[in-house]
Amino acid sequence: MPTENESQGPFVSSLQLLKTKRFGTFWFANFLSNIGTWTQQVAQPWLLLSLGASPFILGLDGLALGAPVWAFTLLGGVLADRGDRRNIIANLQFIQMLCPILLVGLLLENSVRPWMVVALSLIIGITDALSMPSFQTIVSSIVSKDKIPTGLALNAAQFNLTRIIGPAIAGILLVSIGAIGCFAVSAISYIPFILVALWVLPKRIPKPHDKNEYDRKLFTGVLEVVKMPYLRGGLITVLFSGILCGPLITFSSVLVKSVFLGNALEFSVAMSSFGFGAVIGAACLVFIKPTRDRRMIASIFAIGFGTSLVLIGFNPFNNLLPLLMAIAGFSMIVTNISVNTLLQTHAPELIRGQAISLFLLASRGGIGLGAFITGILVDSIGVKKALIINGSIAIILQAGLFITWMHKKIYFSQTQ
Repeated sequence: MPTENESQGPFVSSLQLLKTKRFGTFWFANFLSNIGTWTQQVAQPWLLLSLGASPFILGLDGLALGAPVWAFTLLGGVLADRGDRRNIIANLQFIQMLCPILLVGLLLENSVRPWMVVALSLIIGITDALSMPSFQTIVSSIVSKDKIPTGLALNAAQFNLTRIIGPAIAGILLVSIGAIGCFAVSAISYIPFILVALWVLPKRIPKPHDKNEYDRKLFTGVLEVVKMPYLRGGLITVLFSGILCGPLITFSSVLVKSVFLGNALEFSVAMSSFGFGAVIGAACLVFIKPTRDRRMIASIFAIGFGTSLVLIGFNPFNNLLPLLMAIAGFSMIVTNISVNTLLQTHAPELIRGQAISLFLLASRGGIGLGAFITGILVDSIGVKKALIINGSIAIILQAGLFITWMHKKIYFSQTQ
C-alpha cells in the first residue's frame, strides 16, 4: 500500500518537505547565503583580471580556495563526527564573513592588490575545509533517512538556482557600482545562515569515545569508507571530474574576456547559464527512484561533463557559449549529487561526516588542484586548447572507470 507522499508523486512530496519548519527555514537561509557566495565568485576573477592578474594568478586563486581541502577537510570530518556542528559552522562562517568585509574596505581605500585577494581566498578555503563536512550533514540531521535523497536534491537545486541569480546580480553590480557591491552583498548574506544554523541543528553532546568503534583512531572512518568499492568508485568519479572539468568555472572569465572580448555582463550570463543547467539537473534528480544505481548515473554524466568542455573549447560562437555552459552545469551537478547521495545514504551514520569530508576532498580539492594546473596550461597554450585537453582526458578516464564498474558489477549490497 503506497503512502500518502508516494501517491502524490515525487514532485509534490518534495514540496511538502520544503514546507517543514526546519528544512524549509534552512533551505531559504542557505539560498540567501549562496546568492552572496556567487556574487563574490563572479566578481573575484573579474576583479583580478581588472587588476592586471594573469591566468596563472587566477589559477593560484583557485588553488588557494580549493587546496586547503586537501589539508583540512578530513580533520573537518572528524570535527563533524565528534563535535557540536552548530558551533563549528557558526564560528567558521563568521571568520569567513570577515573576508568580503575586508575586501570592501580595501576597495574603498583603493588599496587592493592581487596577492591580498589570493590571501583572503586561502582563509576562506581553510574555513570551508573545516566547516563543510558539518554543513553537508545538516540535511541528513533534520530529515528522515528516506527523505535524504530528496532533501539533497532540493538543497542542490537552491544552490544552483543561486548560480543563476547570484551571477545576474553580480553582473548588474559590476557594471553599475563595481566589485565593491558584490563583496558587500556577500558579507551580508552570511548573517541569516549563521543564525539559522544555530537554530536548526540540535545541540549535540558527543558520545564517549569508548562507546564508538570508529573513534579508536583519528581517521578510522575515512579508511572504512575507502574500503567500500561502491563508495570509492563514486569518489574517484568526482575527483577526476573536479581536477579536469571543474576549472571551467575558474577560467570562464578568461574565455569571455580574452577570447570573445566580452564584458562583465556577458560573463555573468555565461555563469548564470551554468547555474541554469545545474538547476535543471538537480530538479531532474528528484524524479529518480531511491533504488536506482546512483554511481552509474554519476559516471555517465561525468563523461558528459568532459564532452561539454571539448565542445566549449571548439566553439567559435559567443552566442552558443551560454547553451554549452548550461550543458556543463547539468552534467556536473548530476554527477556530484549522485555521489553525495551515495555517501549520505550508505556510509554508517557514526562516520558520515568523514565520508562527506572525502567527497569534499574529491570535489573541491579536485577543483582547486585542477585550477592551478589548468592555469599553467592556459598561460602556455591558451584557454580553449586547455579546455579541449582537459575534457578529452576526462572522457577517456571516466569511460574507462565506467567500463570497469560495469564489468565488476559492484552493487549496493557491498556497502551494507
